[in-house]
Amino acid sequence: MGRILAIDFGGKRTGIAVTDELQIIASGLTTVPTEELISFLKDYTTKENVELILVGQPKRLNNEFSDVEQEILKFIGVLEKEIPNIPIKRVDERFTSKIAFQSMIDSGVKKKRRRSKELLDEVSATVILQSYLYNQQ
Repeated sequence: MGRILAIDFGGKRTGIAVTDELQIIASGLTTVPTEELISFLKDYTTKENVELILVGQPKRLNNEFSDVEQEILKFIGVLEKEIPNIPIKRVDERFTSKIAFQSMIDSGVKKKRRRSKELLDEVSATVILQSYLYNQQ
């Protein structure tokens, strides 16, 4: 069994989370500048056994896609060419930022650290991954 990797794509930064190889635990991995994302993923997937990549699908409450969706579709096109052997699935990411922020509060992350957009992106990717794992049960 391989890891599942989740991506919370952003215009400037992208949060990344992964499971363990048994696909039980979702953990934040890192946040990378979006322009370095493909390079990071190519490197990571050569070192680690990744069997699925999840990419967040940002939707509004009325079910319309948010403005960043076009950038995400371009990214997925490049990703499919650069790493063709790993399937990609989309996961609804509505409310992940709010859930991530609340989980940081609940887990006792200090106010100054909660202001870190990098940490929020990483935790958001973890929320995307955790919701996917939960819905697979």
